[in-house]
Amino acid sequence: MTKSQLEDILPLSPLQQGLFFHALYDSGNDVYTAQVVFDLHGPLDAGALRAAAATLLRRHANLRSGFRQRKEGSPVQVVHRAVKVPWRDADLTGLPEDEREAEAARLADAERARPFDMAKPPLLRFLLVRLADDVHRMVFTNHHILLDGWSTPVLQTELFALYLANGDDTGMPRVAPYKNYLAWLAAQDRAPPRTRGAAPSTGSTSPRSSRPARPSPARNPSDGCGRASPRI
Repeated sequence: MTKSQLEDILPLSPLQQGLFFHALYDSGNDVYTAQVVFDLHGPLDAGALRAAAATLLRRHANLRSGFRQRKEGSPVQVVHRAVKVPWRDADLTGLPEDEREAEAARLADAERARPFDMAKPPLLRFLLVRLADDVHRMVFTNHHILLDGWSTPVLQTELFALYLANGDDTGMPRVAPYKNYLAWLAAQDRAPPRTRGAAPSTGSTSPRSSRPARPSPARNPSDGCGRASPRI
């Protein structure tokens, strides 16, 4: 018997419901497409970084979710057992040095402008741009329905921790299932108002520390972009 490619079907959090509504009915560019850009200085093992991205998707089930409506109209997130890492490499070292920055910015803008199909996971993608032998730029683009401003830095830290381990997550903390948070959230809705509280909107646990420096935004946070320059 062929094993189903679907791991789970989950409800949406209230915030996700609003974002899904906008994704379905807003025309033009989706303002909830977010992007973070990292400049990586020093020798880089692109294969290890790609393996780290693959492990990240394997560890976090919510990153493998697609979003659709049931026949009666209620939205659900469909978690796939496995997804292919959307990864692209771009080598700009063949261009004149004074043209590389403009071309890298154009590539990043094109990634951000390309809409996601909400029903086809994962709603994120990676672009690795080679600017010089020892300078690379990682462009991470995702839909806000997957990650919020609190969970994105946690995920970035975990990505580089996995990179340092060549994609091997042995010994890393187990990830708390996102469905547990959804169940907790539903319980708060049923509880008296005085017992309701806040909870993080990510199912991840805090990863071990990694060598890259803490990201520091280089653009206005309201534009959905960030810029960091870790050295690895």
